[in-house]
Amino acid sequence: MRMRNFIAIAVLLVGAVAGCGSDSSSEPSVVTSTAPSTPSGVPDLAAGQEIAQDINVPWGLAFLPDGGALVAERDTGRILRVVPGRAAEQVYEIPGVVARGEGGLLGLAVAAGYTETRYVYAYFTAAADNRIVRFRVDGQPEVIFAGIAKAGNHDGGRIAFGPDGMLYVGTGDAADGSRSQDPASPNGKILRLTPDGAPAPGNPTPGSPIYSLGHRNVQGLAWDRSGRLFAAEFGQNNFDELNLIEPGRNYGWPIVEGKGGTDRGFADPQVIWKPAEASPSGIAIAGDTLYAAALRGERLWTIPLRDGTLGTPQAALPDLGRLRTVAMAPDGALWLTTSNTDGRGDVRAGDDRIIRFPAR
Repeated sequence: MRMRNFIAIAVLLVGAVAGCGSDSSSEPSVVTSTAPSTPSGVPDLAAGQEIAQDINVPWGLAFLPDGGALVAERDTGRILRVVPGRAAEQVYEIPGVVARGEGGLLGLAVAAGYTETRYVYAYFTAAADNRIVRFRVDGQPEVIFAGIAKAGNHDGGRIAFGPDGMLYVGTGDAADGSRSQDPASPNGKILRLTPDGAPAPGNPTPGSPIYSLGHRNVQGLAWDRSGRLFAAEFGQNNFDELNLIEPGRNYGWPIVEGKGGTDRGFADPQVIWKPAEASPSGIAIAGDTLYAAALRGERLWTIPLRDGTLGTPQAALPDLGRLRTVAMAPDGALWLTTSNTDGRGDVRAGDDRIIRFPAR
């Protein structure tokens, strides 16, 4: 792939946009950050460089120990290896991917002990459900968790290993909000699993994979330097959310959308947007900043983070179209994927692309 310098892109940092409008498509989305580390370097958003193009709906993105990344193509089931300065190459294809609506090959995560195990994890839509597999690129996939209901939308799909070595999973309600409040359903939840796919020890309910509930469609997971988990969630018609996730808490969907549920025992989000401004998918944290990739909002939100509290969002990079995944590389660079070929965007020459913003 040829590389294109994006220094010429006008990086526009503006205040939070006050817009309105409903998200009737409810597409939006959150890998994500797939890495719990928070490099101290601040990404240079004025020095972006295209490192891959013509990718088919890039969704999951996970870094390898050598600094390269694995990227999931939602609609093809292919997994590509992307290294700056080289052409993207296919290294694996997940069998049985059914790509319809918002479903397909979604989140990726590299095992915390990858050097020893060589395991890669993937969340995808199959014929009957959404499921998680692990595999080595020279072997067959092994299903470690299945039975997550699927639908044309709200399939969730973000997976990431936390600082505790457990696998966290963001799921959607599969277009049925009642699942989000059902303790017997894995939908509309954040799940916490062992690397083998079992309910992790220390979960709020012993023997249950559920870490938090009352979510509509989680597609972004990231940890700050103190190990606090944040998640991005698509709203319906009124408010998208960024939540500080605490074990056992209920985040209100479908009873509450946005703020206003604390008097009923629900956890309020720290940040809300109108869906037209955001529809946030992947998130990442570097130092004292949280980055949120916006699909419908077509921008990158940068949000100050202090002691577990999020400040006022600022908008950046308004010229790239729909943004799906943002992730921090081991070297402190910020990687960003566009999502203009997902059926809802305006496709430009070279879409979809992956852009790298180095640390200053």
